[in-house]
Amino acid sequence: MLEPRLSVLVVAKNEAHNLVDCLASARWADERVVVVDAASRDATLEVARREADIVELRAFDDFANQRNRALALASGDWVLSIDADERITPALAAEIRRVIADAGNPFRGFRVPIRSVILGRPFAFSGTQYDLPLRLFRRDAGYWTGLVHETVELDGPSGNLEHYLSHYTLPNVHVFLNKVNDYTTLEAQAMAARARRYRLGDLVLRPIWTFFKLFVFKQGFRDGLEGFMFCALSGVSVAVRAWKLRELTLAGRAS
Repeated sequence: MLEPRLSVLVVAKNEAHNLVDCLASARWADERVVVVDAASRDATLEVARREADIVELRAFDDFANQRNRALALASGDWVLSIDADERITPALAAEIRRVIADAGNPFRGFRVPIRSVILGRPFAFSGTQYDLPLRLFRRDAGYWTGLVHETVELDGPSGNLEHYLSHYTLPNVHVFLNKVNDYTTLEAQAMAARARRYRLGDLVLRPIWTFFKLFVFKQGFRDGLEGFMFCALSGVSVAVRAWKLRELTLAGRAS
Protein backbone atom coordinates (compact mmCIF):
# COMPACT_ATOMS: atom_id res chain seq x y z
CA MET A 1 0.00 0.00 0.00
CA LEU A 2 1.38 3.42 -0.98
CA GLU A 3 2.02 5.89 1.82
CA PRO A 4 -0.06 9.11 1.73
CA ARG A 5 1.66 12.00 0.00
CA LEU A 6 1.81 15.64 1.07
CA SER A 7 1.56 18.90 -0.87
CA VAL A 8 2.69 22.19 0.68
CA LEU A 9 0.64 25.28 -0.24
CA VAL A 10 1.92 28.85 0.03
CA VAL A 11 0.08 32.10 -0.70
CA ALA A 12 2.22 35.19 -1.07
CA LYS A 13 2.33 38.85 -2.02
CA ASN A 14 5.53 40.91 -2.02
CA GLU A 15 7.32 38.22 -0.02
CA ALA A 16 10.53 37.72 -2.00
CA HIS A 17 12.60 38.37 1.14
CA ASN A 18 10.79 35.56 2.99
CA LEU A 19 9.95 33.06 0.27
CA VAL A 20 13.39 31.50 -0.24
CA ASP A 21 13.64 30.32 3.38
CA CYS A 22 9.97 29.35 3.46
CA LEU A 23 10.26 27.09 0.41
CA ALA A 24 13.59 25.68 1.59
CA SER A 25 11.83 24.50 4.75
CA ALA A 26 9.27 22.63 2.58
CA ARG A 27 11.67 20.72 0.34
CA TRP A 28 11.12 17.49 2.29
CA ALA A 29 7.52 17.28 1.04
CA ASP A 30 7.13 14.31 -1.30
CA GLU A 31 4.49 15.93 -3.54
CA ARG A 32 4.19 19.27 -5.26
CA VAL A 33 4.94 22.57 -3.55
CA VAL A 34 2.37 25.12 -4.79
CA VAL A 35 2.69 28.92 -4.67
CA VAL A 36 -0.14 31.32 -5.52
CA ASP A 37 1.18 34.85 -5.96
CA ALA A 38 -1.18 37.83 -5.64
CA ALA A 39 0.43 40.03 -8.31
CA SER A 40 3.52 40.90 -6.27
CA ARG A 41 5.49 44.00 -7.16
CA ASP A 42 8.82 42.53 -6.03
CA ALA A 43 10.67 39.34 -7.05
CA THR A 44 8.21 36.95 -5.38
CA LEU A 45 7.08 35.45 -8.68
CA GLU A 46 10.64 34.88 -9.88
CA VAL A 47 11.63 33.20 -6.60
CA ALA A 48 8.52 31.01 -6.70
CA ARG A 49 9.16 29.89 -10.27
CA ARG A 50 12.70 28.97 -9.35
CA GLU A 51 11.99 27.17 -6.07
CA ALA A 52 8.42 25.75 -6.27
CA ASP A 53 6.83 23.05 -8.43
CA ILE A 54 3.61 24.86 -9.40
CA VAL A 55 3.22 28.64 -9.49
CA GLU A 56 0.15 30.64 -10.41
CA LEU A 57 -0.36 34.38 -10.61
CA ARG A 58 -3.81 35.27 -9.29
CA ALA A 59 -5.25 38.73 -8.63
CA PHE A 60 -6.14 39.05 -4.96
CA ASP A 61 -9.80 39.14 -3.99
CA ASP A 62 -9.79 37.56 -0.55
CA PHE A 63 -7.57 35.25 1.49
CA ALA A 64 -9.84 32.21 1.39
CA ASN A 65 -10.02 32.24 -2.41
CA GLN A 66 -6.24 32.53 -2.66
CA ARG A 67 -5.79 29.49 -0.45
CA ASN A 68 -8.55 27.54 -2.19
CA ARG A 69 -6.87 28.12 -5.54
CA ALA A 70 -3.64 26.68 -4.14
CA LEU A 71 -5.68 23.76 -2.81
CA ALA A 72 -7.15 23.13 -6.27
CA LEU A 73 -3.64 22.96 -7.75
CA ALA A 74 -2.41 20.43 -5.19
CA SER A 75 -2.14 16.71 -5.86
CA GLY A 76 -1.13 15.23 -2.50
CA ASP A 77 -3.44 13.16 -0.32
CA TRP A 78 -2.75 15.67 2.47
CA VAL A 79 -2.00 19.39 2.26
CA LEU A 80 -0.09 21.69 4.58
CA SER A 81 -0.96 25.37 4.10
CA ILE A 82 1.61 27.93 5.26
CA ASP A 83 2.38 31.62 4.79
CA ALA A 84 5.54 32.94 3.17
CA ASP A 85 6.81 34.27 6.51
CA GLU A 86 6.50 30.85 8.16
CA ARG A 87 9.03 28.02 8.38
CA ILE A 88 8.44 24.29 8.84
CA THR A 89 10.77 23.13 11.59
CA PRO A 90 12.50 19.73 11.22
CA ALA A 91 10.63 18.43 14.28
CA LEU A 92 7.29 19.45 12.74
CA ALA A 93 8.21 17.86 9.41
CA ALA A 94 8.99 14.57 11.17
CA GLU A 95 5.73 14.69 13.12
CA ILE A 96 3.71 15.37 9.97
CA ARG A 97 5.33 12.44 8.17
CA ARG A 98 4.45 10.21 11.12
CA VAL A 99 0.80 11.21 11.54
CA ILE A 100 -0.15 11.07 7.86
CA ALA A 101 1.53 7.66 7.49
CA ASP A 102 -0.39 6.25 10.47
CA ALA A 103 -3.14 4.01 9.07
CA GLY A 104 -4.93 4.17 12.42
CA ASN A 105 -5.07 7.96 12.48
CA PRO A 106 -8.71 8.93 13.19
CA PHE A 107 -8.30 12.60 12.22
CA ARG A 108 -9.01 14.34 8.92
CA GLY A 109 -6.99 17.39 9.86
CA PHE A 110 -4.60 18.79 12.45
CA ARG A 111 -4.10 22.10 14.18
CA VAL A 112 -0.51 23.33 14.19
CA PRO A 113 1.00 25.51 16.96
CA ILE A 114 2.67 28.72 15.80
CA ARG A 115 5.60 30.41 17.54
CA SER A 116 5.90 34.02 16.42
CA VAL A 117 8.81 36.44 16.25
CA ILE A 118 7.31 39.95 16.34
CA LEU A 119 9.26 43.21 16.13
CA GLY A 120 12.40 41.06 16.26
CA ARG A 121 11.49 39.36 19.56
CA PRO A 122 10.30 35.76 20.10
CA PHE A 123 6.84 36.04 21.68
CA ALA A 124 5.37 33.63 24.19
CA PHE A 125 2.38 35.67 25.36
CA SER A 126 0.21 38.62 24.13
CA GLY A 127 -2.35 36.10 22.83
CA THR A 128 0.17 34.39 20.55
CA GLN A 129 0.29 31.45 22.96
CA TYR A 130 -3.13 30.45 21.67
CA ASP A 131 -2.20 30.40 17.96
CA LEU A 132 -3.29 26.92 16.91
CA PRO A 133 -4.86 27.12 13.42
CA LEU A 134 -5.92 24.14 11.35
CA ARG A 135 -3.26 23.96 8.64
CA LEU A 136 -2.80 20.25 7.86
CA PHE A 137 -5.73 18.31 6.40
CA ARG A 138 -6.74 15.73 3.85
CA ARG A 139 -7.09 17.41 0.48
CA ASP A 140 -10.61 16.04 -0.06
CA ALA A 141 -11.83 16.92 3.45
CA GLY A 142 -11.55 20.69 3.74
CA TYR A 143 -11.70 24.11 2.14
CA TRP A 144 -11.10 27.69 3.24
CA THR A 145 -13.76 30.25 4.20
CA GLY A 146 -13.55 33.87 5.34
CA LEU A 147 -12.59 37.11 3.62
CA VAL A 148 -9.84 38.15 6.03
CA HIS A 149 -9.18 35.81 8.95
CA GLU A 150 -9.78 32.69 6.92
CA THR A 151 -10.36 29.27 8.48
CA VAL A 152 -10.75 25.69 7.24
CA GLU A 153 -14.17 24.06 7.02
CA LEU A 154 -13.25 20.45 7.77
CA ASP A 155 -15.42 17.42 7.07
CA GLY A 156 -14.43 15.26 10.03
CA PRO A 157 -12.54 15.37 13.34
CA SER A 158 -9.28 17.23 13.91
CA GLY A 159 -6.36 16.72 16.25
CA ASN A 160 -3.48 18.86 17.52
CA LEU A 161 0.16 18.51 16.58
CA GLU A 162 2.87 18.98 19.20
CA HIS A 163 5.60 20.68 17.15
CA TYR A 164 5.29 24.16 15.73
CA LEU A 165 5.63 26.42 12.73
CA SER A 166 8.08 29.29 13.15
CA HIS A 167 6.47 32.60 12.18
CA TYR A 168 8.67 35.62 11.40
CA THR A 169 6.12 38.41 11.20
CA LEU A 170 5.91 42.19 11.65
CA PRO A 171 9.68 42.83 11.71
CA ASN A 172 9.27 46.57 12.37
CA VAL A 173 6.64 49.22 13.06
CA HIS A 174 6.54 50.33 9.42
CA VAL A 175 5.45 46.85 8.30
CA PHE A 176 3.07 46.61 11.26
CA LEU A 177 1.29 49.86 10.35
CA ASN A 178 1.03 48.87 6.70
CA LYS A 179 -0.57 45.59 7.74
CA VAL A 180 -2.97 47.41 10.07
CA ASN A 181 -4.03 49.61 7.16
CA ASP A 182 -4.51 46.71 4.74
CA TYR A 183 -6.33 44.39 7.13
CA THR A 184 -8.63 47.01 8.63
CA THR A 185 -9.78 47.98 5.14
CA LEU A 186 -10.69 44.36 4.34
CA GLU A 187 -12.30 43.87 7.75
CA ALA A 188 -14.40 47.04 7.48
CA GLN A 189 -15.54 46.08 3.99
CA ALA A 190 -16.54 42.62 5.23
CA MET A 191 -18.47 44.15 8.14
CA ALA A 192 -20.25 46.57 5.82
CA ALA A 193 -21.17 43.70 3.51
CA ARG A 194 -22.83 41.99 6.48
CA ALA A 195 -24.73 45.22 7.23
CA ARG A 196 -22.83 45.64 10.50
CA ARG A 197 -23.58 49.09 11.86
CA TYR A 198 -20.95 51.47 13.18
CA ARG A 199 -21.12 51.88 16.95
CA LEU A 200 -19.37 54.52 19.02
CA GLY A 201 -18.29 51.90 21.54
CA ASP A 202 -16.30 50.09 18.85
CA LEU A 203 -14.29 53.28 18.33
CA VAL A 204 -13.93 54.44 21.93
CA LEU A 205 -14.16 51.44 24.27
CA ARG A 206 -13.26 48.31 22.28
CA PRO A 207 -9.70 49.47 21.45
CA ILE A 208 -8.99 50.03 25.18
CA TRP A 209 -10.46 46.62 26.01
CA THR A 210 -8.37 44.96 23.28
CA PHE A 211 -5.15 46.41 24.69
CA PHE A 212 -6.12 45.51 28.26
CA LYS A 213 -7.10 41.97 27.29
CA LEU A 214 -3.85 41.27 25.41
CA PHE A 215 -1.46 43.12 27.72
CA VAL A 216 -2.93 42.02 31.08
CA PHE A 217 -5.12 38.93 30.72
CA LYS A 218 -2.97 37.37 28.00
CA GLN A 219 0.20 38.57 29.73
CA GLY A 220 1.60 40.73 26.96
CA PHE A 221 3.68 42.52 29.61
CA ARG A 222 5.85 39.40 29.71
CA ASP A 223 6.89 40.02 26.09
CA GLY A 224 8.70 43.22 27.07
CA LEU A 225 8.52 46.53 25.22
CA GLU A 226 7.77 44.66 22.01
CA GLY A 227 4.78 43.11 23.75
CA PHE A 228 3.56 46.54 24.82
CA MET A 229 3.84 47.88 21.27
CA PHE A 230 2.10 44.82 19.80
CA CYS A 231 -0.80 45.08 22.25
CA ALA A 232 -1.06 48.86 21.79
CA LEU A 233 -1.11 48.68 17.99
CA SER A 234 -3.61 45.83 18.16
CA GLY A 235 -5.89 48.21 20.04
CA VAL A 236 -5.22 50.94 17.49
CA SER A 237 -6.18 48.58 14.67
CA VAL A 238 -9.58 48.05 16.30
CA ALA A 239 -10.14 51.82 16.36
CA VAL A 240 -9.01 52.20 12.74
CA ARG A 241 -11.35 49.41 11.66
CA ALA A 242 -14.27 51.09 13.44
CA TRP A 243 -13.49 54.43 11.80
CA LYS A 244 -13.28 52.87 8.35
CA LEU A 245 -16.64 51.17 8.94
CA ARG A 246 -18.03 54.58 9.91
CA GLU A 247 -16.73 56.07 6.65
CA LEU A 248 -18.31 53.26 4.63
CA THR A 249 -21.59 53.67 6.50
CA LEU A 250 -21.70 57.41 5.85
CA ALA A 251 -20.77 56.93 2.21
CA GLY A 252 -23.59 54.41 1.84
CA ARG A 253 -26.10 56.85 3.30
CA ALA A 254 -24.92 59.61 1.00
CA SER A 255 -25.38 57.45 -2.06
